[in-house]
Amino acid sequence: MKKIKIETALFVFENENQLPPQVSKLINSAKKARLDAHAPYSNFAVGAAILLDNDEVITGNNQENASYPSGLCAERTAIYYAGAKYPKANFLKIAIVAGSLKGKTSQPIPPCGACRQAIAEYEVRQKSPIEIYFMGTSGKVMKSNSLENLLPLIFDKSQL
Repeated sequence: MKKIKIETALFVFENENQLPPQVSKLINSAKKARLDAHAPYSNFAVGAAILLDNDEVITGNNQENASYPSGLCAERTAIYYAGAKYPKANFLKIAIVAGSLKGKTSQPIPPCGACRQAIAEYEVRQKSPIEIYFMGTSGKVMKSNSLENLLPLIFDKSQL
């Protein structure tokens, strides 16, 4: 048996004031998108914003449904809209703001597994990394330079 060690590197900004202006603007777009989330069941609202290489910013928010599997996360709402509207554009950065509607969420909330897989599809397709910034409703912001840091053993088309 052989042991494989996987390491990952994430960066932590103590607050939004430390972010570069372009990222701060993207976080603000995600915050605004979060305000329109439809989350009556979980009371957990998420907003996402994607910066494309054509300078477009695409936003999305979670959309819940009484039939839980029928809902969609904010990240995938934005990802699939961006892919449909701008199929030739590359994703440069994704910002995610998530938290409870019942109180403050100060810990950074990363994308769920399904959203990580969706981001992986676009990172593999465009053959370049996508920066991912995520936070709660306040506090620290985490940055991953690539989806591979959040999902190191991705499943992609090469395995089909």
